[in-house]
Amino acid sequence: MLLLAKNSTLPKLTRNGRLFLGGALLGVLVFVLVFGVSTLDVTNDAFCRGGYIEKDIQQHYAGWLFYRQSSAGWPLCIARGINYPDGLSVAYTDSIPLVAALLKPVANLVGGTFQHMGWFTLVCFALQGGFGALLAGLFLPGCAAPLAADLLFVTSPVLFERVFRHTSLGAQFFVLAALYFYFAARRKGQYASRGLFALNVLAVGIHPYFLPMTYAITLALLLEYALHNRQLAGPGLYLAANFGGTALLGWALGLLYGSASSGGQALYGYFCMNLNALWNPVGVNGVLYSRVLPAQNQVYGNYDAFAYLGLGVLIALPIAVVLLRRQLGSMLRRHWALAFCCAVLTVFAISNVITANGATLATLPLPASLIKLFSIFRSSGRLFWPIYYLLMLLTLVGLARLKGRCLLAGVALLAVVQVWDVSPGMVQRSAAMQQAMQTDAFPTEMESDFWQAAQQYTAVVSMDEIQDDALHLALFAADNGMTTNDPFAARYDETALAAQRETLLAELAAGTMREDTLYLFAEEGAFLQAVEPVKDNAWCGRVTSTDGTCSWYVIAPGLQRQNFDALCTPYDENYPLRLADYTDALWNRGVLDETKQTVCFADSPFVRRKLEHASVLCADGKEYTIKTIDDHDAGWLMVTLDIPDATVLWDKELESK
Repeated sequence: MLLLAKNSTLPKLTRNGRLFLGGALLGVLVFVLVFGVSTLDVTNDAFCRGGYIEKDIQQHYAGWLFYRQSSAGWPLCIARGINYPDGLSVAYTDSIPLVAALLKPVANLVGGTFQHMGWFTLVCFALQGGFGALLAGLFLPGCAAPLAADLLFVTSPVLFERVFRHTSLGAQFFVLAALYFYFAARRKGQYASRGLFALNVLAVGIHPYFLPMTYAITLALLLEYALHNRQLAGPGLYLAANFGGTALLGWALGLLYGSASSGGQALYGYFCMNLNALWNPVGVNGVLYSRVLPAQNQVYGNYDAFAYLGLGVLIALPIAVVLLRRQLGSMLRRHWALAFCCAVLTVFAISNVITANGATLATLPLPASLIKLFSIFRSSGRLFWPIYYLLMLLTLVGLARLKGRCLLAGVALLAVVQVWDVSPGMVQRSAAMQQAMQTDAFPTEMESDFWQAAQQYTAVVSMDEIQDDALHLALFAADNGMTTNDPFAARYDETALAAQRETLLAELAAGTMREDTLYLFAEEGAFLQAVEPVKDNAWCGRVTSTDGTCSWYVIAPGLQRQNFDALCTPYDENYPLRLADYTDALWNRGVLDETKQTVCFADSPFVRRKLEHASVLCADGKEYTIKTIDDHDAGWLMVTLDIPDATVLWDKELESK
């Protein structure tokens, strides 16, 4: 045995193998230092339920829960309980459909709580580091310099803005890998990159936003090869086969299932990239990714186009341009298609709504058909990511002009300055995760004992506009094996949902309820319109969260004789009046701005009864004389009071006498 051990030799890693392994370990190290290992416990889903940074991860997790309990079927990844009765692919809840499909049998076999967001993100960091090191290694010699340069990629502010917040978009390695395979194929004079082919297929199973990025890089490779070699057939067949593979996987994962529109969401031009994005270090929730540069102003949804390069890159980039000044022309000629595709992606990211700092410089008119088409990728600013990483790469290409120790020192200095500058953002993201991992840090907001009784229903339906608390309701429904029509997915069929709501409202108006269904309203006016015919056969009223920030107006069939805690206000003759939460150019939360003496209520039989013989409205022990009541505007009752400023009545429970 000893002789065998002496004579045996382990296979040696190639340089690329050492770079990939070293980069992957670097990515894992950064992940552990920032997020720790608690997220890797599949039985701990506190940060998924509580909402890391914002509520999006609740959407991802709710989609996974609905899919996990759905019966097997084809296509895969259809969560039958969402968008009931039609169902919806969890691709539209950003629940990483390919991973969900692979892990569903494992999760059901293991049983109990099973969250995979932590492990998915760890793998993303490892692959970010691995492909980042390979990409740097194409332009930097040895292993030390590429691994030092890899710190730019594994501490990328764009990466940290996405992981766990928009979990699937943490797969930034798709962009780095696509760039690596592009440059590697160019050096070999090839077009049929197996790596790019695989990326383009797999991207649809992670997040469709990666598709225009990886395909743009692929198209650049094919165009440059085809025109240089005057061969169109091979690249054309390759592209067609790649499209076919992508479409096939997308179909298998349910992306083509049913009809999903952009219901209720912003259109193209809202989530656009501000012209200051490269040097604006402010992320979501005001987190600063710079020790030096101040936050810049932004408008609309510019926050989603976050693209801060980091101080190290911002300093090194002009130096790199100077070092490469004689080669830039030839580089652009050699990679003309890549430059063109990047220009197109940049224009799309900026959009027709051109913003700079806190101002909108211009809004270029576009046909409605194009706006609708472009709204498929309405968060347009994300499509700048290939250019973002190419700018980082350009700094490395420029520094590669240095030689020997000067090169290693230059790259190391760049990495140190970069990490030092962006570290405050990483520290704050680490603190946010520590807070999110505390079970009681983010209450479910559904602590009333009403929700215990409501677990008896098999369906929960949203009867009006998107609920601010839709994701809490989605988790509640998923946990209790209910179906829901609540539009918490990124895409859904708005027309079908409106038709379903009309049917349900017509049933309520006729005094008919579905005994297995819990009816929820976001707007009190809509609730008051619908509740009257069914109030005797259901518990009806308002349920609030403990902190009062969320409220639900409910019709709960069969619970009419039950009493609930102080978080519940039953609908009866003692139910209070409230101003309509209505705001436009003239009205401010139900108060007419011009005089501030006229208030409005959503018209309903209940409000009319309250105001019919009333002479005053009371709030906080004070009485305000009613001067006039105007019902000429259909759907509204406008009341003029003897009051200097009716804004004091905002959010107040009012009584009429």
